[in-house]
Amino acid sequence: MSILQSVALITRDPRMLELIDRINKVADSDSSILLIGETGVGKEVFADYTHRLSNRGHNPFVKIGLAALPPDLLESELFGFEKGSFTNADHQKKGMFELAHTGSILLDDIDDTPLKTQVKLLRVLETNEVRHIGGTQPIPVDVRLICASKVEIKDLVEQKLFREDLYYRINIVQIRIPPLRERKGDIPLLIEHFLKRFGKEKKLGISKAALAHLTDYHWPGNVRELRNVIQRASLFADKEIKVSDLPDDYLQIDPIERLMKACHSCFTNGGMPFHSVMQCLEARLLKEALDSASGNQSEAARRLGMKLSTFRDKLKKLDGCLPDPQLIKLEK
Repeated sequence: MSILQSVALITRDPRMLELIDRINKVADSDSSILLIGETGVGKEVFADYTHRLSNRGHNPFVKIGLAALPPDLLESELFGFEKGSFTNADHQKKGMFELAHTGSILLDDIDDTPLKTQVKLLRVLETNEVRHIGGTQPIPVDVRLICASKVEIKDLVEQKLFREDLYYRINIVQIRIPPLRERKGDIPLLIEHFLKRFGKEKKLGISKAALAHLTDYHWPGNVRELRNVIQRASLFADKEIKVSDLPDDYLQIDPIERLMKACHSCFTNGGMPFHSVMQCLEARLLKEALDSASGNQSEAARRLGMKLSTFRDKLKKLDGCLPDPQLIKLEK
């Protein structure tokens, strides 16, 4: 399996590599890109990668988080204003689109844009012109638009919370970034990267037990959460990060809760038939029992309340379905 590792992106997950290949193909175009993914999944990293790779890479890249600004300030930040256009407007100010001229602009949390602002945003995108608040003259702008959303904008369109025409305008190229829990093979790579960043002076490593805990965790905060955990652990670790260096939240996980979260995608994706979902659950339950029994099949069978022969039969039957099968060795 190929691995892409650069300043921007670190992955060996096939789906992520496919997304990167798509970005590589469209980077030099001026097509709008819509990044969709959970909070902390790496949407801004993809935006940075896209801009740097494009023929606008040496020009400005302006980022604005739409959710962080109150509605009454949002339009003045995006489009600028003229002196005297409102109270305290004692000078002229350029908007984000003007500052991004000849470069790219990232509109983060586009899903939080008020409907009133959506109308003006659509006009800018269709005319390539902005008009200052209080201004009368249109100002030409040449920008490459990148938007990021933490939710499905199509659902917002159906709820009349997002303009359909604006959705079609920003959704030329859609990049859907999978959460970290669905690409656990990237966790060791990311940990290695963050150790070099935060534990460089100590030349830190990580123990197998600590790595197993972090790989098994469901990461609701995705890559951002993993980065914060490694940064925190690096402050206290000596030579290598051990289980004792990890925050309690990443250790005290109920086995059943972990089991259900591990199979989260089975339920939410809707692509697996019932028998496959049950097979996945059974396979993960066997692995959970083996893990808790340190690989001892007799003890794992006892904990599950089944005969050893039955346990072994199930292992053989579900061998191809077991998560992380390289961690489980069948006794001959």
